[in-house]
Amino acid sequence: MGLKNIMIVGVGGQGTLLASRILGNAVINAGFDVKVSEVHGMSQRGGSVVTYVKYGEEVHSPIIDKGSADIILAFEELEAYRALPYLKKGGRMIVNTQQINPMPVIIGAAEYPDNICEKLQRVCDITTVDAAALAKEAGSIKAVNVVLIGVMAASTDIPYEEWIETIRSTVPPKFVELNIRAFDLGYNLNK
Repeated sequence: MGLKNIMIVGVGGQGTLLASRILGNAVINAGFDVKVSEVHGMSQRGGSVVTYVKYGEEVHSPIIDKGSADIILAFEELEAYRALPYLKKGGRMIVNTQQINPMPVIIGAAEYPDNICEKLQRVCDITTVDAAALAKEAGSIKAVNVVLIGVMAASTDIPYEEWIETIRSTVPPKFVELNIRAFDLGYNLNK
């Protein structure tokens, strides 16, 4: 198996770091070498957060160059649009349809772009997900991150049981069942 390059992009407070921890642990548990690198903008203030996850037989660097991401897992539409240059030809983008206004929009210095997902559909393979609705169905809006991991996991070569065991060992015990419900809703979304 060659290297797999996955970018997780979102806004501070959306749970991207837990999502990258679940992904990294699942990959390790499946027997792959993995490297993870997190880039934080002003994440505590709603700024961009980007995580690079590379896995395969042997990984030397976690950094993902432009045009080389197999999957971009986007927790927010504008962050998906910003990450588009990193997606490789034939790559896949999974986008939560949530929109979070960045500071320039909040203060009136800019407008949030219209129809981002429609624009992305014209140039790449994209799966859009109302992850907030699925997270609410699972029991908490905070489970958006695990819903999205579930959507992505369904297209990986890592067995379902490995993902569930990873969730059990990664999230705090009192949130395990909630996160498994959220994962399952994402995992089974397109089945």
